[in-house]
Order: sequence, then structure tokens, then C-alpha cells
Amino acid sequence: MAEAGRELEVVVVANGEFRHPARLMGLVDRADLVVAADGGANWLASQGRLPDVLVGDMDSVSPRVLQALKESHRPLLSHSPRKDETDTELALLEAADMGARRITVLGALGGRIDHTLANVQLLLMPQLEEVETGIFDGCSYLSIVRRTRPIRGEIGDLVSLIPLGGDVGGIITEGLEYPLHDETLHLGAGRGISNVLVRSLARVTVRWGNLLVVHTPRRYLENSQ
Repeated sequence: MAEAGRELEVVVVANGEFRHPARLMGLVDRADLVVAADGGANWLASQGRLPDVLVGDMDSVSPRVLQALKESHRPLLSHSPRKDETDTELALLEAADMGARRITVLGALGGRIDHTLANVQLLLMPQLEEVETGIFDGCSYLSIVRRTRPIRGEIGDLVSLIPLGGDVGGIITEGLEYPLHDETLHLGAGRGISNVLVRSLARVTVRWGNLLVVHTPRRYLENSQ
């Protein structure tokens, strides 16, 4: 757990694809708490690690991993398969209820396209409005701009700005090669794709709408295989 006065950092592990496992495990090892969404526990176990908490309807976690969790007396928060929420959604809600101030979701992309799209939209959940929440797939970081967001990286990193659910207006960017000055990005258009960091600290501000930021470090592009 986090030390007193320190923000609680939680990693949520979903049951998608896991590219570049060493990068992903680096985040797991630094987290204060690791929450697995059902079958996400299988990948963690394959990396020699059990989650601190397992959440879901338990239809994807392997019997071997489930038994190991029971023997280690770790919390198993079981839900009925006939539920409205996905397992990843439940894991995120659990992390927020635990007091997380920062959540990174792994294994949220790849696999079934419906799950991938739904997982990206989970970043918009109102319960996460005060929690710094993002998705990392081993190559890119995905997050939502809620009023304003810093982007820390290296000069040359790629940054794409993508409207979600509708147009996004009043966008102001600092530290990007192609700046926006109180402008609108329209849903369906590709204007915000493949911008570039020109400073190690950039910033994106919006007045209205939901803006997805996809930050891909240059070093990951150069070592993508």
C-alpha cells in the first residue's frame, strides 16, 4: 500500500493482449496495488505475480490461478455473469473505491474489438473524473483530457488528439509541433492525428467535449518489434 500522504497508484489488469511484457511488468512492480479483472490474473500468474485483488464473474480466470489466490487469502470479489458491467469496469470501480489517485489499465486493448472500444470509453466514467486514469498497451498511453492535461515525454514523441462521442472545442495546445489555438476538433475527422512533442512538457486544454490523448514515445516506435 502507499505510504501515508502519498497518492495510491493502482494497476488494473484486464484480459486483452499483452505486448512488450517487460514494459508492462515495470508498471506492475511499481504499483501500490494490483487489481485483476477476471482472466487478467492468468497473465499476471504467467509473469510470476498474483494480483492483490481479483474482481469479476470468474469465468475466465484459470482454476489453477483461482486456487492459488484462495490459498494466498487474497480478496476475491465475485459477481454474477448476468451483470450490466464488464469485468474491467468493475475492477476500475473497485480501484476508485479503494482511494486510487492514479490508475493504469493494462491488457485493455487487442483481442475482441468490442471489448477494446468499450475499454477506451471506460476512461470517461464519471467515477474516474477525479482519478488520473490511463491505458498502456506497451507502446502507447491513452488518457482523457478533463479540462487540462500535461504530457510529459521526449522531443519527437507522437501525440494524437481524438474526439470521443462528439466534437471537442476550445482546444489549446502548448509544446506540440502543430498547435491549436482555441480550436475545435470534429468527430470523424483525422486532423488531430500524429502531432509531435517539441518540448519535454506539453499541455492540452479543452473547454468542452471529451478528448482522447494517445501518447506514443519515440523510443517505443524505434523499438516496436
